Amino acid sequence: MKTSDAIRATASVCPICLKRIPARLQRREGGVYLEKTCPRHGDFSCVVWRDRVPFAEWTAGEKPLSPSPEDACPTACGLCAGHRRKTCCALLEVTSRCSLACPDCFARDKIGGEPSFEELTARLQELGGDNGPLVQLSGGEPTDREDLLDLIRAGKAAGVRYLQLNSNGVRIGTEPGHAKALADAGLSFVFLQFDGLTDGVYRTLRGQNLLDVKLRAIDRLGEAGLGVTLVPMLVPGVNTHEIGDILRFAIQNSPAVRGVHFQPASYFHRAAAVDDAARYTLDQLMLDIEIQTDGLIPREHLLPSCCDHARCGFHADYMVAPGGLLQLKKKEQTASCCGGDDAHIKNRRFVARRWERPQGVAAPQSIRAMGDFLARVKTHGFTVTAMAFMDPMTLDLERLKKCSLHVYEGSGRFVPFCAHYIFGAR
Repeated sequence: MKTSDAIRATASVCPICLKRIPARLQRREGGVYLEKTCPRHGDFSCVVWRDRVPFAEWTAGEKPLSPSPEDACPTACGLCAGHRRKTCCALLEVTSRCSLACPDCFARDKIGGEPSFEELTARLQELGGDNGPLVQLSGGEPTDREDLLDLIRAGKAAGVRYLQLNSNGVRIGTEPGHAKALADAGLSFVFLQFDGLTDGVYRTLRGQNLLDVKLRAIDRLGEAGLGVTLVPMLVPGVNTHEIGDILRFAIQNSPAVRGVHFQPASYFHRAAAVDDAARYTLDQLMLDIEIQTDGLIPREHLLPSCCDHARCGFHADYMVAPGGLLQLKKKEQTASCCGGDDAHIKNRRFVARRWERPQGVAAPQSIRAMGDFLARVKTHGFTVTAMAFMDPMTLDLERLKKCSLHVYEGSGRFVPFCAHYIFGAR
């Protein structure tokens, strides 16, 4: 094999001035790199794949980008006519305030005040309805809003069928009764920031000891009947060695915990200054999951996202059975789940079925018949997923154009997640 082989051309941005520039995926010894040159700021290169999983195999079926001169993506993204995915999940920023000050938070430098209750209620009404997207309430830290419960109730009244909360869990874990209040207001689910099982991890990534409060938050959410997905931000040398422990902890705490959603760290605010050693690629994560779980979750179970670009994430769908994990969907069953014009609707329904715990359904302790099996799938469904967000160094328009996770800015304007935070942070 040659030392350097061109894979294909794409487009990106300069990590300094954020101007759109040509880019290329280039294979070199040790992996695949995104390389680009800004006429003003020079050459840039960043690892995006380390060949722990064969790149060609994982990206089979992904077509190269064919940008046109009229294409204003990504700076005018809103969504543009060239965007290839409809909205599956809409993220609604309800506050810029947060009880923590994490150095690599994608929303750390958001500019602007907190939207008013009336503004957010209007956006929820725009998002509601039978065919409306899944809605994530995010921030900042949403629980820092004193009217959050009213916002949740407003969302349900507007017809938002699936309402999820992205939270660091501090208020949930320290304020008795808050989890139940969220459930009573109509919240469907919680994505809980959960970086590891040692306080040293939290001191490094979040600035303080937080393990106890995270554990209390999980207990209280479970008691309130709210399902939880744990969301670790992964940083090499900090917590990537705890991946297996996090997964085992999550499985042991089913059905309160419904899955783990890994997020390799992206560096929205200092991307050009970050060395490749700080990059943790999706293929590294897949291999580490298999190794650290001793094969309980094999790499073959982790499938490319079929609603976003293959290099954006992966998923595996399980049921927690008395004897371990039982895989529910295989590759041939998911290959066409996002085909057709109604792909986004299919995926919304799939997510809602897997993550929202149905009320009043008893959890069978064994699986004796098909009825017990189906009941346990509803109560003990478990997902292993990942999302590799792009920052100004790794932004690839080929990926961006297939994003289905959009920030809703109001008045009908949806913006792909990575574009919103890359350009909104400057």
